[in-house]
Amino acid sequence: MKRLWSENALSIVLTGHFLAFWVAQAMMGWQVHNQELEQARQHALTWAQYLGSAHFWSATTENWESEFLQMAAFVILTIYLRQRGSAESNPFPDEQSDAQRRREQEDAAQRGFWRRNSLSSVFVILFAVVLTLHFFSSWGAYNLEQQTHGQAPVTVSAFLHTPEFWFESFQNWQSEFLAVVAIVALSIPLRQVGSSQSKAVLDPNEKTGSA
Repeated sequence: MKRLWSENALSIVLTGHFLAFWVAQAMMGWQVHNQELEQARQHALTWAQYLGSAHFWSATTENWESEFLQMAAFVILTIYLRQRGSAESNPFPDEQSDAQRRREQEDAAQRGFWRRNSLSSVFVILFAVVLTLHFFSSWGAYNLEQQTHGQAPVTVSAFLHTPEFWFESFQNWQSEFLAVVAIVALSIPLRQVGSSQSKAVLDPNEKTGSA
């Protein structure tokens, strides 16, 4: 158990925070949704019923979607693009020796597509899956709201052309790219002792990468 913790502490703590905040979201969302149902003179849901509702999954997946988009974009863009001085950027060619570049090219050539692109591929797949789940759960929540107000439900194609789904997505997408550009840019002049996301304290601002 001690070895499990010492070798996996970061992922364990992050997963613990994720689960705790997800439960908190579910509890608060349940109360909010039941207040909305009460105002519409509808029956309140139990917590178990709420966990299977379109309201809960729409709120959940719209956030997951933006996170996977952020990570997929960041992983892929850092292959081709550089930011001088950022700890989050790969080094510029002039910061690497010819031998190091040749070794990296040879190592990459010896591996198949999946070995070379598994991280970005998984993030893209996860984004596509969660985007689909978000769309259909949001569509379900939208139609429930329509029925609550005595209006007819809309079809999938009609919902795709409403601003509801795109508003939910874009408000999260923009915040994710703001977070990424903040860590890319702020890691140029700022430092954090002991963090893998920071350059060494004595490194000059123009140094790219954390190694």
